[in-house]
Amino acid sequence: MTPLRRIAFIGNSLPRRCGIATFTTDLQQAVSTSRPNLETSIVAMTDHGQAYDYPSSVALQISDGNIEDYVRAADFLNAGRFEAACLQHEFGIFGGEAGAHILVLLSRLTMPVVTTLHTVLAKPTAAQLRQYHSCPLDDKPSKLRASATVAG
Repeated sequence: MTPLRRIAFIGNSLPRRCGIATFTTDLQQAVSTSRPNLETSIVAMTDHGQAYDYPSSVALQISDGNIEDYVRAADFLNAGRFEAACLQHEFGIFGGEAGAHILVLLSRLTMPVVTTLHTVLAKPTAAQLRQYHSCPLDDKPSKLRASATVAG
């Protein structure tokens, strides 16, 4: 098996102040430090009306409400020959109803996606269920590996 050379992390990133930004940044740094020959980049979600002075590890920003940014991010990741994408999922960080804009990006990716679900809902809303069932990778288990972390 050939070792991975490029991984992208999709989610919030520091200096944005939230737990997922800290998690995504820490994860990218830990992977980068543990595998010096592995190139890592972050595709950062930027919330509406905000601007952040992102570090060089952030290769691209997505304005959460701009659907074209999701298309542009998928094109960037595919053209950049990233071999895997690591999605940090929380319904509230992506644009669209229940964060549905992220499906635009996911439906265009050509690499495997590893997803961390930061919230596992006991009673999802109808919109959240639609997003889950609309996931373009839902019927392609070889492309999606999901892990859920439940805070205790």
